[in-house]
Amino acid sequence: MTGGAPFSTPLTQALGCRHPVVQTAMGWVAGAGLVAATTEAGGFGFLAAASIPSGQVDGAIRAVRAATGGPFGVNFHMLQANADEVIEAVLRHRVRAVSYGRGPDAATIRRFREAGILCMPTVGAVKHAVKAVELGADIVTVQGAEGGGHTGAVPTTLLLSQVLDAVKVPVVAAGGFHDGRGLAAALAWGAAGIAMGTRFLLTTESPVHPDALAVYLRAGDPGAIRVTTAVDGLPQRFIETAGLHRLEGMGLPARLAASLRHALAYGRASGLTLPGMLRLAWRSAVTGGAGFAATVMAPNLPRLVERGLQGGDVAGGLLPSGQVAALIGRLESCEALIGRIVAEAAARLDAAQALKGGQA
Repeated sequence: MTGGAPFSTPLTQALGCRHPVVQTAMGWVAGAGLVAATTEAGGFGFLAAASIPSGQVDGAIRAVRAATGGPFGVNFHMLQANADEVIEAVLRHRVRAVSYGRGPDAATIRRFREAGILCMPTVGAVKHAVKAVELGADIVTVQGAEGGGHTGAVPTTLLLSQVLDAVKVPVVAAGGFHDGRGLAAALAWGAAGIAMGTRFLLTTESPVHPDALAVYLRAGDPGAIRVTTAVDGLPQRFIETAGLHRLEGMGLPARLAASLRHALAYGRASGLTLPGMLRLAWRSAVTGGAGFAATVMAPNLPRLVERGLQGGDVAGGLLPSGQVAALIGRLESCEALIGRIVAEAAARLDAAQALKGGQA
């Protein structure tokens, strides 16, 4: 690898992108603009359909297609109100790939694969990676504990090694990546590429409110970007803010009451009737594996994250983030970011090869 030429890996070959760099699907962040900018820069972007209102998924996919002729994907989960709408839109538009966490069943995955759409779930545990491949996953993204949003307890370095040994499909490394050194390390480990969320959130094409971006850029301590279970009962990583402190200071009854208010607001915005909301809650409790408390508190998350990221309410909203935000001090365009990462990775791998040659 010399001169910063494009890397060719099983990931780039499968997805059709120039560089093994994936932009993850962050709700209220990974819209058509960011996805198209990532694709135009040679990476692979995922559209965050989980935060697209009902009736607007088709338009969002068309907006990406209008802005770029390159490949891109769509992310969703089966517990969102318009999951069926997303599935049908993805099949209709034949996007290159789908990503998911709480994903579809084997029959739906089969539909995607028969349509030529790659399935690329994100997992946080070895057993989940193995299960995903058994269900038909073509590629697996592994997110370690450093990552933002819902996260596990195993660091990327350990989890990546475990999953690489456990599955035979291409593996993408996520959690803590932001530069070319990380890409070089992931490739040396045996990964087919890297996926980044927080780093793409902090680009000039990011739609995040300027006030929220300023908080991310000031985050100088990785320890202050921490995990809490106060939002919906599941471990999630956020930047430490007044809004997070307030939520953590609430008793459980107060948090449940807040979640009920958010659920009603979400239902109205999504066009759900009360029976429809109850059916969605029941499906979450039965299939999500999160337990009663997490199911009841789940509506806290989207409303508070939307308030923080889109509204710029850094005191009342929430700012999900990977710990890597503490290492990022400026915004870059997607083109500059991906170009720099690829060049740095090439330089690091060339240096390693030269070191090996000197020892021969």
